[in-house]
Amino acid sequence: MLARVPKFFRSFYFFTLLGFLVWMLFFDSNDFITQFQTSQKLAQLEEERDYYLEKIAEVEKDRKELMSNPELLEKFAREKYLMKKPTEDLYIIVEKDEEELQEQQQQ
Repeated sequence: MLARVPKFFRSFYFFTLLGFLVWMLFFDSNDFITQFQTSQKLAQLEEERDYYLEKIAEVEKDRKELMSNPELLEKFAREKYLMKKPTEDLYIIVEKDEEELQEQQQQ
């Protein structure tokens, strides 16, 4: 039976190499599965980094526009932070959802 197996596959070096490969692929702390998961996580984090870099650039552009144009800055402050001049009155109109309107109509 052993005569049919080539001599190379019966050698000490083959078993050593086979054991080393099995150890590195499955049992080592840097095994193949861990390396694959780490590379997937790295790709995901790089995509998130690119997204946030785009958002940062967009916010910086908007900030430069706001700081260079006083009218735009005033409009932004009025809409976003509900600021007003001392002589003005501020009225906030809140639109109701369709569900709330239907509930009121049923009552």
